Amino acid sequence: MTEKKRPDPAVIYPLPNYENMIYVKPAIKNPNIIVGDFTYFAGKDFEAHVLHHYGFNGDKLIIGKFCQIASGVSFIMNGANHQMSCASTYPFYIFGTWDEDTPAQSDMPLKGDTVIGNDVWIGQNATILPGVRIGDGAIIGMNSTVGSDIEPYTIAAGNPARVIRRRFDDELTALMLRLKWWDLDTENINALIPLLTCNDLEKVKREIKTYLGII
Repeated sequence: MTEKKRPDPAVIYPLPNYENMIYVKPAIKNPNIIVGDFTYFAGKDFEAHVLHHYGFNGDKLIIGKFCQIASGVSFIMNGANHQMSCASTYPFYIFGTWDEDTPAQSDMPLKGDTVIGNDVWIGQNATILPGVRIGDGAIIGMNSTVGSDIEPYTIAAGNPARVIRRRFDDELTALMLRLKWWDLDTENINALIPLLTCNDLEKVKREIKTYLGII
């Protein structure tokens, strides 16, 4: 019997003979983009979708494990921001031909790192704005513009994106965040697939409690 091929987070193209989906982690070169194992992007060039990411700002895009990023998703970084506290938003300083010095970092509207949790699904053509934090297990609807933080295990959509509903009740959300299945090794994750793909959520609760040793 032929031995079954096991998951390998180091490959760029996880599907044989198909180059329009990549694992992001092994494909990125920018050290300020940090991505976890098995996160995939439905496209060829992930970094081309991280916009206005200039090294002098020092901001990072941090994405967890097992995220699903659809085609056309864009991450807008802090370099897109202009000063809004002045009489004009025009960035004279970037051209080098006007008599304006580069503003101090403290005078710029920098919003920090953009952080995406684990097992997050971001729908087609969604836009994630600078400094946003999206929690584990969240779902972002297609064509959404996310300008504020999204809690774990919620579904958000729209422009601007708003939470439509929670995916689970408090108990199951807490159990999933405690389980952190994405941090397990591939063999243990593989063994948990029947649980992770079960839609009987009461059964899922019971089995997570058993797995975690919760009485």
